[in-house]
Amino acid sequence: MHLLCGAVRNYAWGSRTAIADFTGKSSPTAHPEAELWLGAHPGDPAYLQTPGGRMSLLDAIAADAVTQLGSAVQARFGPALPFLAKVLAADEPLSLQAHPSSQQAAEGFDREERLEIPVAAPNRNYRDRSHKPELIVALGPFDALAGFRSVPRSVALMRALGVADLDPYINLLAGQSDADGLRAVFTTWITLPQPDLDVLVPAVLDGAVNYIRSGESEFAAEAKTVLELGEQYPGDAGVLAAMLLNRIRLQIGEGIYLPAGNLHAYLRGIGFEVMANSDNVLRGGLTPKHVDVPELLRVLDFTPTDGVPITPRAIGDGLESVYDTPATEFAVSTIRLDGDRLGRQVDAPALHDGPQILLCAQGVVDVHADGGSLTLPCGAAAWAAAADGPIRLSAEQPAELFRVTVGI
Repeated sequence: MHLLCGAVRNYAWGSRTAIADFTGKSSPTAHPEAELWLGAHPGDPAYLQTPGGRMSLLDAIAADAVTQLGSAVQARFGPALPFLAKVLAADEPLSLQAHPSSQQAAEGFDREERLEIPVAAPNRNYRDRSHKPELIVALGPFDALAGFRSVPRSVALMRALGVADLDPYINLLAGQSDADGLRAVFTTWITLPQPDLDVLVPAVLDGAVNYIRSGESEFAAEAKTVLELGEQYPGDAGVLAAMLLNRIRLQIGEGIYLPAGNLHAYLRGIGFEVMANSDNVLRGGLTPKHVDVPELLRVLDFTPTDGVPITPRAIGDGLESVYDTPATEFAVSTIRLDGDRLGRQVDAPALHDGPQILLCAQGVVDVHADGGSLTLPCGAAAWAAAADGPIRLSAEQPAELFRVTVGI
């Protein structure tokens, strides 16, 4: 077992304070810190602190996959860690995007290989053959757009804005079944010529301003989001798409699971994100990066979702709570130490013989395993290899850990 040192990624939408404050480092930072990668992705592997110095987790797994991953995990996924964990901090909205299914990813990757598009090319959609289901759990208030909202609610929002230019789209949306109507309106908007967008988007922004000034509250958050996106991305079809998506605010500990085809955009906040170890993203707007509209439309799922956050479910004696998702590459849970569990060692529930990444989200936790003992303050992470066996935990004051393992 070793301390796991994450790799910081600097993107313009990141925060100069959130990740630094969470990990106990000096802030503000010189550059916006958007993501802290805790995994073995070839693009930015985390490092283990070993007695012999720093060692890439990617190299450690390559050198001895059975010790690090366990024979069962290696048999299922090969000699590679199947998940990637991140601390994500957004001060500005991320791009409007979706991820492909396994079949779509494999077909897309092979197609782009035949076209000889370099994997690192900016116009490359598929950088691997894997799907990318993901879970984001809020470490503080976290705002997002995720999944298509029910048609009646989207119609109500657009009518509330009082924009005459939206009437044809309201009629198009209301005149078909939910998924078909959403597909028709979204496809129309995202393929509008720029001169048409330059008329429609400002009209919608005026409607949002008028709605907010009216003092109405039912769609205040949605109207403010439309305004914020319109100011940052004028004339972008993604501003219109925001009216079709669930506007979600997560409180600490609440999460969103994003399966294949789910259109989403993180808006603001800090969270713990876990995903399949893939880098496949199809973008639809709100970004200067490559946007491939036909490919995005091919992978999107237009089935409305309820937008209700997920919360962890207590298991066993209540020490651990798990976020239920259908993902096979990862499982995410929290372990809470408080009450009569303080001041003594507590056995963490046994899961399987696979590896674990532990991230301290509150307090200070001592972690004990066959491979040694570590102290994790808030923001610190540990890698427990499969060979380290079961873990035991102790804390003197209330504390909480995230635990990421391979799904069952």
